Amino acid sequence: MSETSSKARHVAIIMDGNGRWAKKRHLPRAVGHQRGVEAVRSVSRAARAMGLEALTLYAFSTENWRRPEDEVSALMGLLKHFIQSDLAEFVRDNVRLKIIGEWRGLAPDVVALIDDALERTKANTGPALVVALNYGSQDEIARAAAKAAAKGAVSVESIEAELDTAGLPPLDLLIRTSGEVRLSNFLLWQAAYAEMVFTDTLWPDFTPAHLEEALKEFAGRERRYGGR
Repeated sequence: MSETSSKARHVAIIMDGNGRWAKKRHLPRAVGHQRGVEAVRSVSRAARAMGLEALTLYAFSTENWRRPEDEVSALMGLLKHFIQSDLAEFVRDNVRLKIIGEWRGLAPDVVALIDDALERTKANTGPALVVALNYGSQDEIARAAAKAAAKGAVSVESIEAELDTAGLPPLDLLIRTSGEVRLSNFLLWQAAYAEMVFTDTLWPDFTPAHLEEALKEFAGRERRYGGR
């Protein structure tokens, strides 16, 4: 099977480089994370305007708990602020909010905010904004396989049906910012045949123009799916 890529439906982004952005400017890491949230806002709005059906953002990994306690606390504070400030916009713009990962293991106040946001956007039929929180892909695959086994025969299809991303369009394009070239335990299953774009741009500097450029690159690629 071989075809030239056309329009992407589902894009995922590993948002890397907030700390380095701040360090380059001799600013606290928290300021980098704040600017990163601003980038999330502008890029997610642009993704909807560009016609993407789903945008998945790697916001907080299971490994991020190893960071200093004050940085983790600041990240959670920014997450709460983002949900509180942008929820009305999601409702207005028909955005479906979806959270993947073991997010119920977060602090009770964060879980309550997420529950409310999911409830208020669950009937929306527009583009999906998917946020990976307390997420690790190996854990996701293990959980999905266990659920599939509990129901009967284990197959590619039965595991896929139990993944956190079940119901979303297949992943077309994965972007990573900041010059790092690795997946970092993000969407390992879903990225099996996804195209990838790695950019040196630090996440706070990533703009809708960068997203548009990545989508243009995707559109010109030939997807082989293991064929010739």
